[in-house]
Amino acid sequence: MEISKTLYVKYMVCKCCIRILRQELEQHGIQIHRIVLGEIDISYDSIKITDVGIEKIINNNGFELVTNKDKILVEQIKTAVIELVHFANNMNSIIRNSDYLVEKLGYSYQHLSAVFSKYEENTLEKYIILHKIEKVKEMIEYGDLTLSEIAFTMGYSSVQYLSTQFKNITGISVTDYKKAPDVERKSIAEI
Repeated sequence: MEISKTLYVKYMVCKCCIRILRQELEQHGIQIHRIVLGEIDISYDSIKITDVGIEKIINNNGFELVTNKDKILVEQIKTAVIELVHFANNMNSIIRNSDYLVEKLGYSYQHLSAVFSKYEENTLEKYIILHKIEKVKEMIEYGDLTLSEIAFTMGYSSVQYLSTQFKNITGISVTDYKKAPDVERKSIAEI
């Protein structure tokens, strides 16, 4: 019997995650109709593979199915933040984070923030800041942009504001970070 459903997947944070899950699921006869960060539309023959089998494939690859409605929203928030900060090519300087999330997810920012805080140890605002700082670290390491250009790209009103927030989060100044190649960045999944 053919079954179609949407799966919500935790820890799916990059294109490699998409590729791995696509390969693994297709290898087990599961048809992928759409796959994006945190979400997969599939169909499969329930005689050949069970929901438990699908969950096992997902878990064996370091991911986790999410079934609680609020937790699904939390994962959608995380995915939207990751898309905005890490993959939206300067969108941070054009649109406010809260406006982006409201438009993308269709809930008020207050609702998104409350649900996020209920299930995560950080507030939504802090989560966004942590991602922005990791992206700033990446941009500093690449060395293609000046600090002023990085501040603009990441939506900071000034270099001073970026520098202050950077030091508050990392404990070191931007200048010291540039000099300390042994300071490691966090992966997207670790934030």
